[in-house]
Amino acid sequence: MADTLGVARSNPVAQLRHPERRRRGPYRRVGDDDLLADIRAIADARPTYGYRRVAALPNRARRTSGEPPVNRKRVLRLMRQASLLLQPHTGRRPIRTHEGTAVAPASNRRWASDGFEIPCWNGEMVRVAFAIDAHDREVIARVATVGAGISGEMVRDMMLECVERRFGAVRAPEPVQWLADNGSAYAAAETVDFATAPKLVARFTPVRSPESNGVREAFVKTVKRDYLRANPRPDAISVLQQLPARFEDYNAIHPHSGLRMLSPRELIAQQSATQAVCPV
Repeated sequence: MADTLGVARSNPVAQLRHPERRRRGPYRRVGDDDLLADIRAIADARPTYGYRRVAALPNRARRTSGEPPVNRKRVLRLMRQASLLLQPHTGRRPIRTHEGTAVAPASNRRWASDGFEIPCWNGEMVRVAFAIDAHDREVIARVATVGAGISGEMVRDMMLECVERRFGAVRAPEPVQWLADNGSAYAAAETVDFATAPKLVARFTPVRSPESNGVREAFVKTVKRDYLRANPRPDAISVLQQLPARFEDYNAIHPHSGLRMLSPRELIAQQSATQAVCPV
């Protein structure tokens, strides 16, 4: 009988000897109910977060209060039992071979810039351009418009704003790469010439090669997944009013898998503290 069922002989023998023994139910730990309540609150507020990012948010508060962190496998178990997990992504597409390094080794070495569009429910379109540090992933500056598109003047203003925010001056102490695609606003002669004034070095990615600017592409994907799909976009005015809070949330709160589940501002604070202790 055991061979026919494909089970070990010890299994039916044990069931015959101890018929009163019940099957073991799902694993439970003390405090699971309280933790699940916290997980539900996070999942309701951020429905696009997977279990890793959901685990990162309570662990951030626990580190601050000195409590031990929660194992993310425990969060995975509770979310699976409560049917809170996201549908797994199984899409596969061929990509070009990319042998370069998109991530910079330190902050203020390379800033990547690009733009994206936000369609509104009433048919209006909001166009956004941004500049992000390729190391700490902070969005340094941004511009938005409901006009025909991002102009070269907007890009030049964003260049200067990045330098002022990071260095408190109108000129960087060391050259900083400004990586962008071949859009007309970035490749314009006035923009390339203007970049030399704040000591930026204009660099361009190859045509149809998003892997060369992966930091920028990853940020656009995050914005569309975590901030646009899960929030209302009735009209352009509403979207423009929401943008400051969305970008601030990304910089200060959003856990980043490439930063050990820290937010960009947390990584910058850690780097500043390390440099203060050991300036060499």
